[in-house]
Amino acid sequence: MKLSAYLDGIGLVGPGLDNWLAARSILAGGAAYESRPLVVAAPQSLPPAERRRTGLAIKVALAVAQEAIDAGQLDAKQLATVFTSSGADNDNCDAICKTLASDDRSISPTRFHNSVHNAPAGYWGIASGAMTPATVLCAHDASFGAGLLEAMTQVAVEGWGTLLIAYDMPYPEPLHAKRPLPSAFGIALALMPSRSARSLARLELELSDTAPDTLADPALEALRVAIPAARGLPLLQCIARGEGGRMVLDYVAPLRLDVRVESCN
Repeated sequence: MKLSAYLDGIGLVGPGLDNWLAARSILAGGAAYESRPLVVAAPQSLPPAERRRTGLAIKVALAVAQEAIDAGQLDAKQLATVFTSSGADNDNCDAICKTLASDDRSISPTRFHNSVHNAPAGYWGIASGAMTPATVLCAHDASFGAGLLEAMTQVAVEGWGTLLIAYDMPYPEPLHAKRPLPSAFGIALALMPSRSARSLARLELELSDTAPDTLADPALEALRVAIPAARGLPLLQCIARGEGGRMVLDYVAPLRLDVRVESCN
């Protein structure tokens, strides 16, 4: 079965990739990629109390979600969401593990509140006012592929405009030694059931057993391999080039996602 959707907005943040507009020429090959430490501000759309409670994972997820919404001139209140991450708030996970391993096992309400995997979806609901369905996924290294498949299924089956938000962040030590994610990273795709004047491309997806595509730039390929949320970079590179094409993305082995891109420009 083939699934299809129109891509109306993109959000992106990663080391050396400040946003989609800045990254587009890099991914298209028109500018050199240079890795830089990632800095993401707390979302101003949140009330001050909630803003103070946000960690890096929530900041990244909401930053790319808002960028995709703004780029497509979309109403967040009308879109379903699919949040996908291989680990979510890894700083919080580390802090809770350290507390539980100590003599004083009291966990603060804020840490407990942010420990659930759907915390970014809740913060997005507060920031955007959206009361539409939210799906939250985790599929280890296949998290981006699982999220894309779920989002496009919702577009095809339910007819909903759906915002996909894929995000990851590094663990502190000693967890980092076992799960070495080098940086935070986020991608958001606003997927719609019908074409609009702002549509960037039409996507068509089906399952495949072909090997996933890689990136020619060694530094970008290193990001793709190291960070689950960055497994969507081959798709963004194809869109950045504006030529359309086909690529295979990681999913749960031995399955992959065969994605065909038809440019709307």
